[in-house]
Amino acid sequence: MQVIATAGHVDHGKSTLVRALTGMEPDRWAEERRRGMTIDLGFAWTTLPSGAVIAFVDVPGHERFVPNMLAGVGPAPAALLVVAADEGWMPQSAEHLAALDALGVQHGLLVVTRCDLADPAAATAEARAELAATSLGAVEAVAVSAVTGAGLPELRSALDRLVARMSVPDPAAPVRLWLDRAFTVRGSGTVVTGTLGAGELRTGDELELTGTGERVRIRGLQSLGTPVARVTGVARVAVNLRGVPRERVGRGDALLTPGRFAHTDLVDIRLAGAPVGDLPTEVMLHIGAAAVAARVRPLGRDTARLRLARPLPLRIGDRALLRDPGRRYVAGGVTVLDVVPPRLARRGAAAVRASVLAELDGRPDERGELRRRGLVRRRDLERMGVTVASAPVAGDWHADPGHWRELRRRLDAEVARWTRAHPLEPGVPVETLRQLLGLPDRALVEALVTPPLVARGGRIGAGGECGGLPDPVARAVQRIGAELAERPFAAPEAARLAEVGLGHREIGAAVRAGVLLRLADNVVLLPDALDEAVRVLAALPQPFTLSTARQALGTTRRVAVPLLELLDRRGVTRRLPDDARIMVARG
Repeated sequence: MQVIATAGHVDHGKSTLVRALTGMEPDRWAEERRRGMTIDLGFAWTTLPSGAVIAFVDVPGHERFVPNMLAGVGPAPAALLVVAADEGWMPQSAEHLAALDALGVQHGLLVVTRCDLADPAAATAEARAELAATSLGAVEAVAVSAVTGAGLPELRSALDRLVARMSVPDPAAPVRLWLDRAFTVRGSGTVVTGTLGAGELRTGDELELTGTGERVRIRGLQSLGTPVARVTGVARVAVNLRGVPRERVGRGDALLTPGRFAHTDLVDIRLAGAPVGDLPTEVMLHIGAAAVAARVRPLGRDTARLRLARPLPLRIGDRALLRDPGRRYVAGGVTVLDVVPPRLARRGAAAVRASVLAELDGRPDERGELRRRGLVRRRDLERMGVTVASAPVAGDWHADPGHWRELRRRLDAEVARWTRAHPLEPGVPVETLRQLLGLPDRALVEALVTPPLVARGGRIGAGGECGGLPDPVARAVQRIGAELAERPFAAPEAARLAEVGLGHREIGAAVRAGVLLRLADNVVLLPDALDEAVRVLAALPQPFTLSTARQALGTTRRVAVPLLELLDRRGVTRRLPDDARIMVARG
């Protein structure tokens, strides 16, 4: 299916043309039929000669109903611009074309109606000249009479050719269904309608409702009046929402694939048409079926920042238009450049931002977004509309390669600085480095670590056989180690430790580095002393006493008591009621 908005002057017989093509009445209200004027959106559909189905959104032409017209044109991928042969190009024709051009609509047909009343040649030539300078460009034109039926077969064939030229949207794309109607059906509850531009809807799907942010579930689906289990874009759809009161949803809201769109009230945009400086401070932003008030902050000649009155689900590259409420019509077309723009707090920040925006074209670009942001989560990139192809640096974090290299350089420098200031600390706490580097996640700090740095026990420091100890401490440990090599259980006295330069802090650093084993205050051995003690004690007759163990180990009570207590705690030995011990059998 394809969906086409029918636009044109109020008296050009748009509704009559739609009736003739579809056999359906697009004007839903009795007042519309009485006055012969389309006031709100109308809907109809038909099957073309090829078998393709096409739906029409008939939009109002009168300037008093511009917001309604824009709600219908916004989501439609193509347009049928209607001009009357006996009246020619009219102001409302120009206004509708300006809206289509602002929204970047590229597919369309020109239909010159009432050719039974006047020669369509002049109106056709004039309208084609107007269209040629817009996004629609050179379009096929068909002259018809809804009264006599002349030209209707040719129009159906032209619609078939139009549909064949239009691309098929990705059914796997995230859903953003702008809602243009909401009503209640007795026995079913709230029903909303809209033009599904891409993606797929299925009965039972859970979606996000923008107006409230709540998750809602699809109770039932219809497309063109027929119940369906699933529907893909482009299509007109009616969605029955489970458990959603009618007053919580309305025109301009949207149903979204959860977690796939950035809800933002601050966007940077490029304006086509009038210079940004000519805009009023307050404008209306029209996108999809939504119309939201916005405050304008000019940045460059054609770029600006918009502060929206309420958040909208926007992506980079979205097309919208601005309308000046104090004037008749469209102020200009908008391309969304950034949906998560940086703050402009410092002097000169606006000028810098303008120079950045001048280089953007509104196409989502992973490399460019990473370069501008440095670090960003995958889910945030996808919400902006960016397709992510790079590998993450940690978790779901992606980084600009240059920024990542600079972070590694800064990490090395911060570790070196910390080590000089805290020589006996076993490396820098990861949280400290996170704060120093201004990173949002500890996992990023650990991912930055490369040799000779190592991450160990929540800290980052230099590796090495002495665990990155300062040279004086490493030399002192080596001296004590040489003495213990001959008598592994003859722990040096406190005076000897102090003599070689091992005070309380130095011993603590050596223990944390794993190069000394502390049994008690100022009682240290080499780390492999425990294994040697187990070997010696296992060779003794069981059970054995403290005195027997002390003699076998060749040490004093100062060492033997805390050594045996450590072996008790580790389950290697077991103390008996008479204070003797036995070795615990190891399975």
